Amino acid sequence: MPLSTQSQADDEQYVLVASLDNARNLSNILKAITFKDHAIFSATPNGLKVTVEESKCLQANAFIQAEIFQEYTIQEDLVGFQVNLTVLLDCLNIFGGSTVPGVSTALRMCYKGYGYPLTLFLEEGGVVTVCKINTQEPEEPIDFEFCSTNVTNKVILQSESLKEAFSELDMTSEVLQITMSPNQPYFRLSTFGNSGNAHYDYPKDSDMMELFKCNTTQTNRYKMSLLKPSTKALALSCKVSVRTDSRGILSLQYMVRNDDGQICFVEYYCCPDQEGEEE
Repeated sequence: MPLSTQSQADDEQYVLVASLDNARNLSNILKAITFKDHAIFSATPNGLKVTVEESKCLQANAFIQAEIFQEYTIQEDLVGFQVNLTVLLDCLNIFGGSTVPGVSTALRMCYKGYGYPLTLFLEEGGVVTVCKINTQEPEEPIDFEFCSTNVTNKVILQSESLKEAFSELDMTSEVLQITMSPNQPYFRLSTFGNSGNAHYDYPKDSDMMELFKCNTTQTNRYKMSLLKPSTKALALSCKVSVRTDSRGILSLQYMVRNDDGQICFVEYYCCPDQEGEEE
């Protein structure tokens, strides 16, 4: 394949090189966190972490492990840059994001370091396109200080059941209220929209519930406008972990299986709506 025959001398000038036989495996996971133009890329020897944020209330992270890539070479412990995510996705889909069986776009993503563009070599059917995307110095992502020791409640659901809940709840509601409790109603989603109040309950022994570990009763409200971007990740995922900590911060962790059957993770953090029903 032409992309893999580039000389080793070329590689030595890059601090990061990542190659994929199928660019869709990257573009799909990035679509799951695309709700702002800019994203922070943090590359370590373990893989890529891509972060998108909204007004210090919402953060989305996509994790693409090094093993997902056919080639993954990094010269430093941490390589970071900020890039326009919309432009990057346009480049990844430059051949139209073909879904024809047996036809895929190969990707080789290279970065020389601070001040240099992110260079993409994309190949499909023997045609190679080179895209160079300007990078900026990365901003420091918000640290939500969400750690497992402070998690009070956690459930793991089949994604299908959460999709069903969202289809039945009233999405005109300004907030989504989440109740998690060791007692009934166990796990309840509530909306307060134009057509009245609606609740969706999950029994803790439901077939759709893979794990139920609730230690205390918590009811928190989250702005629907902040949660809506996460439905992109939900649509791609097979399982979702819903966690809250003692402050009411919500973690939604989605398990996404790519075209090759490999697993990636997308995580959203959302702060509770302190104003309740008021704006």
